Amino acid sequence: MRSHRIAAATLLAVGALLTGGLTTASAQAAETDAAAAPARAVAASAQQKAAAFWTADRMRSATPLDLNLTPGAAKTLKQVERAGRTTTVAPTAVAPTAFPQAGGAWTGGGAVVKTSGRVFFTFQGRTASCSGNAVTSQNASTVITAGHCVKYQGAWHTNWVFVPAYSNGSAPYGQWTASKTLTTPQWEASEDINYDVGAAVVAPLGGQKLTAVTGAQGIQFNGGYNKAMYAFGFPAASPYDGSKLVYCSGNSSKDFLFSQDHSLGCNMTGGSSGGPWFTGFSESAGTGLQVSVNSFGYTFLPNRMFGPYFGNDAKALYDRAQAS
Repeated sequence: MRSHRIAAATLLAVGALLTGGLTTASAQAAETDAAAAPARAVAASAQQKAAAFWTADRMRSATPLDLNLTPGAAKTLKQVERAGRTTTVAPTAVAPTAFPQAGGAWTGGGAVVKTSGRVFFTFQGRTASCSGNAVTSQNASTVITAGHCVKYQGAWHTNWVFVPAYSNGSAPYGQWTASKTLTTPQWEASEDINYDVGAAVVAPLGGQKLTAVTGAQGIQFNGGYNKAMYAFGFPAASPYDGSKLVYCSGNSSKDFLFSQDHSLGCNMTGGSSGGPWFTGFSESAGTGLQVSVNSFGYTFLPNRMFGPYFGNDAKALYDRAQAS
């Protein structure tokens, strides 16, 4: 596989390295009806198959799914007007001692250890993985991840499971199979990198719903740019191996190149895609407000991560997911 470092826009999912350029279409910032968020329902039989499919060995061998945006493709990105009312769904406070951090194992404990997890799926016949995070939701079963971690190249991923607190092949809080996966209309239509956001609704496990077991992080939409930020994920490409939760922290900015994404100094690699970005993060409690996900990097700008802005369309996606 090629280098999975953040690159001419390397989307950081885990699975196969995708060699095609990532194209985008013009984006609209207008309010989107929640029902418009594209979704794929997963039959009960397929959920059972997915649960049986992911053995410890398969999870360990799943490879990073990277999406590459060439410099030429990057230039086709359109400017996106960001407008909308700020919406916040609960926690928190800050006490930065692990700040800034360009990439290291999270040893601080707290809620983020249980709400963050690895995402496993099958893409084009290959075992693959990403990262994800459990958020506060009406159905207590919603996971937020990247769009390319649920659907890519016109096909929805199969055998999709979320493993909170994954640790070197073990699933201490179980493997949660998706009953539905969703993404934004812009990602569905043209894989517009500005809207690389996905979600999954997971089925109950052992008679319990996900966030009753893992807890849930807050989430915020239209919160603006230039924040102190903490990003988490399970990078699986060298020098990481996907075995543990890794984080970056620092003052974020707005991408000054080709997208309208958040930008953060971070050396996480393939497999971290879909991992949460938090503002207002409390290191002692391990809680914060999720405002983005690990999405991509530019090949010519190493050690910098980019994540989509959670605006109206991300909120519509979240609303449809939590109501499912």
